[in-house]
Amino acid sequence: MTKKIVITGIGATTPLGGTAVDTWTALLAGESGATTLEQAWVAETAIPVTFAAQARVKTADVLQRFEVKRLDPSSQFALIAGREAWADAGAPEVEPERLAVDWATGIGGVWTLLDAWDTLRERGPRRVLPMTVPMLMPNGPGAAIGMDLHARAGITTVVSACASSTEALVNAYNRLQAGLADIVIAGGSEAAIHPLPIASFAAMHALSTRNDDPATASRPYDVTRDGFVLGEGAAALVIETEEHAKARGAHIYAELVGGVVNSDAYHVTAPDPEGTAAARAMVSTVQNAGASLADVSHINAHATSTPVGDIAEYNALKRVFGDLLDGIPVSATKASTGHLLGGAGALEAFFTVKALAERTAPPTINLTSQDPEIPLDVVTTPRALPAGELLALSNSFGFGGHNAVVAFRSV
Repeated sequence: MTKKIVITGIGATTPLGGTAVDTWTALLAGESGATTLEQAWVAETAIPVTFAAQARVKTADVLQRFEVKRLDPSSQFALIAGREAWADAGAPEVEPERLAVDWATGIGGVWTLLDAWDTLRERGPRRVLPMTVPMLMPNGPGAAIGMDLHARAGITTVVSACASSTEALVNAYNRLQAGLADIVIAGGSEAAIHPLPIASFAAMHALSTRNDDPATASRPYDVTRDGFVLGEGAAALVIETEEHAKARGAHIYAELVGGVVNSDAYHVTAPDPEGTAAARAMVSTVQNAGASLADVSHINAHATSTPVGDIAEYNALKRVFGDLLDGIPVSATKASTGHLLGGAGALEAFFTVKALAERTAPPTINLTSQDPEIPLDVVTTPRALPAGELLALSNSFGFGGHNAVVAFRSV
């Protein structure tokens, strides 16, 4: 029998705020998290893109000193978001053997890895820290949360580029449906604002080059969009069966009604321009939720602000919804947060859940001249969603041709 799976806790640390509450407030206010990078390595490396969407609150201001020293920034972000989500869920009493973690990252501990390489070259092997490998492992963030909360039902890490944390949510849903846990903490984190990833993304012309105006650089669907803005941070959701949540009197934000993961098998970086597999993922997600396409009330799009990616996603949406698409409000929240890579899906799932819970679709900033080839109903100021039962989709697509879609229903 299919179980109802619900969201009972949310946590985040992002370019818009150090908590989920602050992040959501800033998002609705139309703020941008993109700023000029002030670190010395910007000038030293002469990287062509000199801005990014950095976490607004430093991890050292939240975590204990030993945690900052022993965890890569990607794990630090994860621990902050995971703890907030757990507290928001009421710090539920649950047997460790019934608590699991489904986490995600796109790159993992890149700062630890590259700093250790510099240490090895400049100071020799004796100066390489013994914790280097545990810190750089992609499963480090999920492990940090799991050990902090004593999760013994399993800790799984997904690494599927920018689709990673949406896929982690799908895994969490399936784990709960299979009865393998009572509660799952799911989400994703990324800390890749480092000269090497920036240089690489810039070399492939994936990043915006608006060095003179970072706050307006991420502009999904705009005719002048020229690439994404690299972001960092984490978002976490506490997910459990409705039966378990109600038994403990938990507050329920929304129902997670399922998700689908598939692949383009088209190109390692470019999406299928026809959006065939992405469309199939959306259709299957809605069908698996026992709903119809006409039931979809809101979409949080992947919408990275790249010339190729935005139109490919539109083609997929049009393939799915046809004329119905004209009546569906679409939010492209990376305009405010930048692109958190492996953490993006979880962050946008959080936004989708809040949109349903507060019946307010968040705005897409920086859209001044909409691309006529992408005639979506884009939400540019906070918009009230209708009364009654609502169904919303959150899309994520990643390098390697990964597609992941999740659906939420209002409660």
